[in-house]
Amino acid sequence: MAQFKIHGYRTALGPRRDAMSDAVHAAATTVLGLPADKRAHRFFLLDAEDFRAPAGRSDDYTIVEILMFVGRTTQTKKALYRDLYDRFERDLGIAPVDLEIIVVETPRHDWGIRGLPGDELTDLTYEVDI
Repeated sequence: MAQFKIHGYRTALGPRRDAMSDAVHAAATTVLGLPADKRAHRFFLLDAEDFRAPAGRSDDYTIVEILMFVGRTTQTKKALYRDLYDRFERDLGIAPVDLEIIVVETPRHDWGIRGLPGDELTDLTYEVDI
């Protein structure tokens, strides 16, 4: 299981929302092996007064927060970062300096999905490297 939260300036993120969702989903299916029909993306379109970027960032500054089960290797997470940086630059024109990626991992039992604790679901084995 993985969910994505994408934060950015309303003016820059809003017009690219669909393309950004496609880029994130392509990386998730390619690198993490998520099924093509599993897309859980939330967009946080923020006004300038609500989203402060570090120095040296442009209006394209974007944060992608990935919530997922514990279990993927460091190698897999690094491959995901590289894939996202490549797709954002190539497909969206967002330079690596303007993209921050944060992975938050939790045990399966800390998720409730479809009426069950995540560790009781049997159809999610594709999700982890171990």
